Amino acid sequence: MTGTAAPTLAPAGPATPGRSRGPASRTYAAGGLLLGLLVVASAASVLVGSKMVAPTDLLHHGSVGQAIIETRLPRTVLGLLVGAALALAGGCLQGLTRNPLADSGLLGVNAGASFAMVLAVSAFGVSSLHSYLWFAFLGAAVAAVAVHAVASFGRDGATPAKLVLAGAALSAGVASWTSAVLLTDKQTFDVMRRWQVGTLGGRGWDVVGTGLPFLAVGAVLALAGARTLDTLALGDDLAKGLGRRTALDRVAIGLAAVLLAGTSTALAGPIAFVGLVVPHAVRALVGSAYTRVLPLSMGYGAVLVVLADVVGRVVLPPTEVQVGIMTAVVGVPVFCWFLRRGRMAGL
Repeated sequence: MTGTAAPTLAPAGPATPGRSRGPASRTYAAGGLLLGLLVVASAASVLVGSKMVAPTDLLHHGSVGQAIIETRLPRTVLGLLVGAALALAGGCLQGLTRNPLADSGLLGVNAGASFAMVLAVSAFGVSSLHSYLWFAFLGAAVAAVAVHAVASFGRDGATPAKLVLAGAALSAGVASWTSAVLLTDKQTFDVMRRWQVGTLGGRGWDVVGTGLPFLAVGAVLALAGARTLDTLALGDDLAKGLGRRTALDRVAIGLAAVLLAGTSTALAGPIAFVGLVVPHAVRALVGSAYTRVLPLSMGYGAVLVVLADVVGRVVLPPTEVQVGIMTAVVGVPVFCWFLRRGRMAGL
């Protein structure tokens, strides 16, 4: 709109030496809290649902309770993996673009992966998860490159605000294409309708095993780049002065985000707000150094997705509310709270 000044988004940066002592002690507290929450979330995911079971049921061979627990175990592990991957991808993208609003959903990465998978089913008859993953990677990578290319137009290049606007525009356009394919192809709609809103249900150990190597590679690349992100936050000129090859660093971290977001989307569908909200919550606890933010974001993202899945099972019995809906229900008010408290500008 003309006549209205665009909001200034402060870049994410490393903690200053004067602030590093406080966050160091808070990191231990945040880590201890995280361990407790992981135990609670994992136990609740295994034991809570339309039918409650007791931990002792696992010892009763052939019982109904044991069968339910064994069915919920891969769902729980998948939720932990997907939540950790989405939060880690969001943290990487926020550091890479120096934009507190960056997220695989807002930057079009999830939308690109979703459209590529829907197109694979509709146009090429793909039916195996192994093939889904490659199409998801391709779609996520193309979307990420397209957003950056569009945002680079103009005199100032790919500024944080332009990246968000380009990502939002691309996400909206690609989402409309995805909907058009699903509405005109009933068979594809039947295959993808539950996946499209984000779900962990109906997944077994084969799905977990297929996605785990890709998530592991993405996580290793992302965590290895934590110090690099702290350096890049100082600005490209200073980073180059410190000996960093900034172009290569950005490619490596961008590849990590594509692997994490693309795999998560292929395994569980597009799940929003995890990568946006969790890194901000972690920064509020431990400061802005990515060596602390990224590892803790993985854990808290896993907790958020698993707990959202548990709540979705019991909020409207006997039906389930899919995890993609529940993360949006939780994420929107938390995101608004951060905006109101001024957390976005305090990165």
